[in-house]
Amino acid sequence: MPENASPNFTARFQGTTFDDMVEALTKGFGSFDAWRSGRDKPLDWKVGFWGDERLSLVSNQDSGGWGARTAHGTPETLAIIVPRTGALDVSFGRTVVEGTPGRLLLTNNLEPERVSVRATPHRSDTLSLSWTILAQTVAAVLEIPLTGSMDLAPVVDRSTAAGQMIGNLAQTMIVGMRNNGPLLHSPIAMLNLIQAFADLVVRLVPHRLSHLLDKKIHLIAPRHVRRAIEFMHANIAQPLTMHSVAEAAGISIRALEVGFRAFKGTTPSAYLRMIRLQAVREDLRDPSNRQPLRNICLKWGFLHFGRFAAIYRAAYGENPSDTRRRFDI
Repeated sequence: MPENASPNFTARFQGTTFDDMVEALTKGFGSFDAWRSGRDKPLDWKVGFWGDERLSLVSNQDSGGWGARTAHGTPETLAIIVPRTGALDVSFGRTVVEGTPGRLLLTNNLEPERVSVRATPHRSDTLSLSWTILAQTVAAVLEIPLTGSMDLAPVVDRSTAAGQMIGNLAQTMIVGMRNNGPLLHSPIAMLNLIQAFADLVVRLVPHRLSHLLDKKIHLIAPRHVRRAIEFMHANIAQPLTMHSVAEAAGISIRALEVGFRAFKGTTPSAYLRMIRLQAVREDLRDPSNRQPLRNICLKWGFLHFGRFAAIYRAAYGENPSDTRRRFDI
């Protein structure tokens, strides 16, 4: 899908007055102050939102020409802004960051002085990731608590490999959530994507703690890897983060990664994906399990059926449907 594409979304609210739009957006973003020149002029708008306090998506479409800033007391989030049509400006004191189609903006929602939507037809998607999750990821990856501003670079350069990864993952989450999408019905897949996105931001987007990524990590003992593997198997059906796995093993995430590469020749995430792939295969080999294949995939955290089928073929030399057919009674 092109990066500026945004399929129609199902409007949860729509109307023609600015005050009604602000009220609708408040339900998705939390409290904010908003203004518009000609506040009483007609304004065609529609708003849709999905998700929960960990990750939410707000899709909005309007005629533009208004501004806003987050109100005190609103929960702190990482705002991932994806403009689709029109343009907006995010102001940090004297610094103004332009948001146009093809760009992806990142900001702590409490830091901008204002966000100004230009007076042209506007449409955008905004993901709000709990700042607590990002702070936990910083602590787990960099082994230091996050205090104060992170000073994230506000614009993701989508011409780079890192920018493409972040942009593609954001688009996957948007498509998976929009219009009550499948991601909302797969807690394992949802948690995997949330953690992957937070991890990419900490590792790939420049910020004031980026220099700590170069800190040398000492090799852990094999017993830590064994503990991590035992924890994965015991909790395979639960939404797992690498933070919880590392915590169970008594080590940091980076030490866990180094240990898995040294003793297993793979990453912890890839190992967890492998044992979940085995769990899918066991479900397919069970003739009493009549769940649709797509539901089994979602159950074990595989959101993209086509990608899953390719991984399955590479691992087992047959299609998932072939496995099920062989064990059907």
